[in-house]
Amino acid sequence: MITLNNLISRIPGGVAQGLIWGIMALGIYITFRVLKESDLTVDGSFASGGALTVMLITAKINPWLAILTAFILGIVIGITTGMIHTRLKIPAILSGILVQFGLYSINLHIMGMVANVSCNPTKNDVLISMRNIPLAILTGAIFSLALIAIMYWYFGTEQGCAIRATGNNEHMALAQGINVSNMKVIGFALGNGLVALAGGLMAQYQGFADINMGRGAIVIGLAAIIIGEVLSEVIFPKGCSFFLRLTFVIIGGIVYYLIMIIVLWLRVDSNDLKLATAIIVMLAMALPNFKKGGK
Repeated sequence: MITLNNLISRIPGGVAQGLIWGIMALGIYITFRVLKESDLTVDGSFASGGALTVMLITAKINPWLAILTAFILGIVIGITTGMIHTRLKIPAILSGILVQFGLYSINLHIMGMVANVSCNPTKNDVLISMRNIPLAILTGAIFSLALIAIMYWYFGTEQGCAIRATGNNEHMALAQGINVSNMKVIGFALGNGLVALAGGLMAQYQGFADINMGRGAIVIGLAAIIIGEVLSEVIFPKGCSFFLRLTFVIIGGIVYYLIMIIVLWLRVDSNDLKLATAIIVMLAMALPNFKKGGK
């Protein structure tokens, strides 16, 4: 049972983990909101990023290089999904499922055919750890702000605008001479790159990588996006800039994890957390429709 004091004491840790989930949600935002595609690869690419990061760090590779390598691996995974979708003409949602399914075996090979690999922060250099929550929050915040700034800049470039145009109206983008297939592949690559990066941060934070650590990541990411969008509509009913929308994705990740802490405080069985997450996402997605109905 979690007492009120324990609830309060867990809030900083919840903020730290929420920042990491928010970074993952930024990757999902690219495919889900910018490209308007449903990419289920993320459950696998999140675990891939965590697995590769831990294996490199335990091999005494610099953690910055390890996290960069995880990001590159995520890009390769995203390119694979994008190529299956655009070149083989397989629906995006099925392409993601196929790649995610195959990644289970690949992730096992990355981890030396074991399901769980430890990354003890006392024996290895890590960028973020639950043993130092204030530093973890600072690190997560710096990563989040840097990624938001980079994404804001990138999606204002010619290629970034082409990706956004592809998501807004694929036929119109094609008529304007945009190679929509390439834009989709790039979007999938960037999205899964950020997801894998978040997986690497999460593995360092919790001190281990697990073959199942990405299970349900897509739902958590969607929860962060939807919660962030609902909050942005409440605070900015007339709309807000793309930069603020990205910021609210991070805020949504934090709010999601704080809600999970409260759910535990209410003595909900931990085995029912996924059910609670599904209900939270459903309510968050339905809330705008209730508001429209009220009008």
